[in-house]
Amino acid sequence: MPVVRFAPSPTGFLHIGGARTCLFNWLYARSTNGKFILRIEDTDQVRSEKKYLDEILDSLKWLGLDWDELYYQSERFAIYQEYAKKLLDCGKAYKDGEAIIYRIPENAQIKFFDVLRGEITIGTEQLKDQVLMKSDGSPAYNFCCVVDDALMEMTHIIRGDDHIANTPKQIMLYEALGLKPPKFVHIPMIHGEDGSRMSKRHGATAITEYRNQGYLPEAVINYLALLGWNPGTDKEMFSLKTLVKEFSLKRVNKTAAIFDMTRLNWVNGQYIKDMDIDKLTQMIIPVLREKGYINDNYDRKWLTGLIELYKTRLPTLAHFPKLAGFFFTDEIEYEQEAVDKFLKIDNTCDYLEKFAQALEKSNPFDKQQIETNVRVLVNALGINAGEMIHPVRVALTGGPVSPGIFEIIEFLGKEKSISRILKVVKKLKAKEFDI
Repeated sequence: MPVVRFAPSPTGFLHIGGARTCLFNWLYARSTNGKFILRIEDTDQVRSEKKYLDEILDSLKWLGLDWDELYYQSERFAIYQEYAKKLLDCGKAYKDGEAIIYRIPENAQIKFFDVLRGEITIGTEQLKDQVLMKSDGSPAYNFCCVVDDALMEMTHIIRGDDHIANTPKQIMLYEALGLKPPKFVHIPMIHGEDGSRMSKRHGATAITEYRNQGYLPEAVINYLALLGWNPGTDKEMFSLKTLVKEFSLKRVNKTAAIFDMTRLNWVNGQYIKDMDIDKLTQMIIPVLREKGYINDNYDRKWLTGLIELYKTRLPTLAHFPKLAGFFFTDEIEYEQEAVDKFLKIDNTCDYLEKFAQALEKSNPFDKQQIETNVRVLVNALGINAGEMIHPVRVALTGGPVSPGIFEIIEFLGKEKSISRILKVVKKLKAKEFDI
């Protein structure tokens, strides 16, 4: 039975690269009816913190990546001491104070096979003697990693290619302890769009940041799967269940994956667009509460309709208050470029005042009746509809882009729409928009 693991260190938050590594291990285990082990490598008791552990566990649960077994290395120090003593007793290691050091064999060749890269050979002259147990009694990474991977019967080690340098050191320890090494799969790192290793300058790196920014777990999983894995088709949208059916190590790419925020936004937007409107509304409500846009007395039917109007325009949940904030507050931020282009032109005040009058006459106040009255007005003035609608859109929303203007007006309501238009007329006449 295939056995794989993800082994994060609780010295920091779970980042994009770690989540992708975890996903590939999880998919391999689930697609082969194997076992997926989560091992917390918390041997650094100074830097390891509970807040990081909690975030890692919460992020994995949020992504839908469950585990079959959970281990903490901090609870296994006695095991590492036992195996270090074995190497000490047989002369393969020596003591340096309280530390135990493995003696690197001279003039030896270390060979190992990487599933993606083939055979790799490194001479021991490139390596230094390896610490097994530190003077404070804690194990060194490469040593406890080998002991645990052997005792937990790992069949495959799927990890980032930044660990290739550790592999020959670990192979030596497997051999010294008489243990069978697993198969190694070193997947290429994730790079930013500039080709350099993924870092904060390329955007958010922690999974929690993406969660807080309104990305959906299904979308993040979908996107991460395609960062380094090729499905062999043009298909772009995968559920976790479908990924399990189709995942194969044979289709893992050998070149670095490029993290493209625009692409992630597109994928996330597709999931939002296809989401049940009631579920989407329920997810957006906390975002609006945090912004102070709604309280307990909000109109659920009105809000659901408004979200339906915007759902095809949302790359993330957090974009809803950004795009539709003008529905919830009268403190409108007017884009200067839109003001200059659509408000500071001849006849704008006259058009806006006449538009407000047309709205006053609209009864019932719905998009059909509003559009009918506005079309009559436009024809009477002998102007192009855009000459009136563009200034109205800026007056109501603050910018030049929105869903249909008549839907916008219906959701704003008669009183607020008229008041906002006339307020802009007053500002224009008082030259308050001039800078």
